[in-house]
Amino acid sequence: MKFIDEYRDPAVVQALLKRIDSTARKISRPVTIMEICGSHTYAIGRFGIRNLLPESIRLISGPGCPVCVTSARDVDIALYLSGLDHVIFATFGDMLRVPGRGGNSLQKKRAAGADVRVVSSAAECIALAQANPQKEIIMMGIGFETTAPTIAAVIAACRKKEIKNFSVFSVHKIVPPAINALLADPLLNIDGFLCPGHVSIMIGADAYRMIPNAGRAAVITGFEPVDILEGVWMLLNQVESSKMEVAIQYSRGVKPEGNTRAMNLLHSVFETADAEWRGLGIIPTSGLVLREAFASFDTLKKFSLPDIKSSDIAGCGCGDILRGIKLPNDCPLFKKVCTPVNPIGPCMVSSEGTCSTYYKYY
Repeated sequence: MKFIDEYRDPAVVQALLKRIDSTARKISRPVTIMEICGSHTYAIGRFGIRNLLPESIRLISGPGCPVCVTSARDVDIALYLSGLDHVIFATFGDMLRVPGRGGNSLQKKRAAGADVRVVSSAAECIALAQANPQKEIIMMGIGFETTAPTIAAVIAACRKKEIKNFSVFSVHKIVPPAINALLADPLLNIDGFLCPGHVSIMIGADAYRMIPNAGRAAVITGFEPVDILEGVWMLLNQVESSKMEVAIQYSRGVKPEGNTRAMNLLHSVFETADAEWRGLGIIPTSGLVLREAFASFDTLKKFSLPDIKSSDIAGCGCGDILRGIKLPNDCPLFKKVCTPVNPIGPCMVSSEGTCSTYYKYY
């Protein structure tokens, strides 16, 4: 299949591995590379990339899974909203099993009678709102810059159609401020970043300038074995030469300027705000909230919330795993109490979660 087979060609993989090994020998010290994309986390596990690399190359996973980085409080707010009378709570499927306070989840709320709907696209909420005028439709807006423009488009469409019974509970995050937080973390010593492919299609390469400015390497990478290995080799070349830049390996999908039309739409509906990330705490200007012109579509302005006090799940290492300072095997719950059937933390729930990937492939 075109654009698949050539990126899984064993001969090309072997050639890249030889280049990686040669460059790693020139560096002659351990190199730590972080990927900050859930799809990369999954692909690296699925294709056995870690086992192919020299021992001196250490791949660690960062906060690239939007479900995983959603804070405990935001999960608990979602649980509260889903239980309100006359509300249909719409969400993407990965959020359904994320545990909140007391082990509760949207899946359990639905089993207890709450009207929780799984949607594959935010656009489905338009038909939901039109078909249920007596109910309030709340969409949990979750995801990075890849997903947020689609939510913005739905909000704009609802305003144009004068749909009044739809709102968004936005827990959207944006990636560059999180990278700034990782660069400032004294416990991390990252040599380079495999930057996310899908997010970069939207925001482009210039958004990552803070990485080479901090003396680290950066490569925007695709999702197939050849993509990832070429990305690693390109990173090693930067480290070996001490010439840091934001390189684009995933050139078939990413332009330096990104998708300006989609980003203009996003910024016309949303503005940045401080946001809490699981494991990383509150990161300035890392979240997206609705602009005042769209306040009538903001769930948190439309509904009053009680004082919701939340805390991270006792014993769960998800926060440290998302920061890259621990591996799933370092968590005492991993594979013992916490499994895909009985997930204790969100990193085991999502297919893009680090714990889920390690459970399946390592």
